[in-house]
Amino acid sequence: MGLPAEVQIEQETTLNRKTCAALLLLPVVAFALIAGCSEPGEPQNAMTREEAIPDSAVKVAAQDDAFPPVLHGEDWYYPVPMEGPINTAGAEDSPFITPDGDTFFFFFTPDVDVPATDQVTDGVTGIWWSRQINDAWTEPERVVLSDALSLEGCPCARGDTLWFCSVRAGNYGEVDFYTAEYEDGVWGDWENAGEQLNGEYSVGELHVSADGDTVYFGWDAPDGFGGMDIWSSQKVDGTWGEPVNLGPTVNSNLNEDLPFLSSDGEELWFSGQSRLGYPGPAVYRSLKSGDGSWGEAEEVISLFAAEPTLDDKGNIYFAHHFFDQDGAMVEVDIYMAYHK
Repeated sequence: MGLPAEVQIEQETTLNRKTCAALLLLPVVAFALIAGCSEPGEPQNAMTREEAIPDSAVKVAAQDDAFPPVLHGEDWYYPVPMEGPINTAGAEDSPFITPDGDTFFFFFTPDVDVPATDQVTDGVTGIWWSRQINDAWTEPERVVLSDALSLEGCPCARGDTLWFCSVRAGNYGEVDFYTAEYEDGVWGDWENAGEQLNGEYSVGELHVSADGDTVYFGWDAPDGFGGMDIWSSQKVDGTWGEPVNLGPTVNSNLNEDLPFLSSDGEELWFSGQSRLGYPGPAVYRSLKSGDGSWGEAEEVISLFAAEPTLDDKGNIYFAHHFFDQDGAMVEVDIYMAYHK
């Protein structure tokens, strides 16, 4: 593929981390900075996304992509950048689409080269959302999920409940999962998802089933198949059960992470290192068999494609990372492959 070997190593390392999006690269110093600040306060700036993007940022057009995504499945059209005002010259990452295809969440940070210690207070880095009205996406708005210093990502919405990961004071670990409830046009009632998920299991980016009773997540437990594996846990009487590895049809001795479950529970999508020899992460799909087990995972999109999410029409949304010929990451956009 012509990509420097050190870039492939960087991608493998990134997939080995426990969290998502820019939080994957969050240094301990940022956690210390947040945990040590107990006073509520607003971010230093209140800029729009466009105002926060540096003048030096490069917006890469699809036709200029040095390493465009590679589609293997025949059920979709070739991936293209998501339409509307979602993508900028900054980094749009960690997408989540609701089953009806009308509400879209994503993580945004204006500059991929800025350390997380600066992202915490830039006033724009975090979760954003957009809604589809009259077949057009609205201008994204930031989802405020804290009244104190914090950094959020990894959105997963189920009805009026939003799951998200956050670095903030009072966490069980460096990055904990929380829930928020939507009421009167505001996401509020933020609540830590509990010591089981955040302390005992220390889950990576998770996905919640439609009924809210099962979570799927990446975990580097020592009894897995190697690196990060996809695991699940079921809630029984308010308690999350012991995590179950999804087995060798899904997991390998490489890294598997960032799962997504279709609303009918029949399709598991996830990110993993390419098994077909392409650099960087790829998007996989596993179908549920009649006996409830997961079938052999199929590599659907390769070459820096990650964090898949789908609507009920089968359209795939994913994060695509742009690299230049020297192996430096330039930006991140949300791409989609329309279902035929």
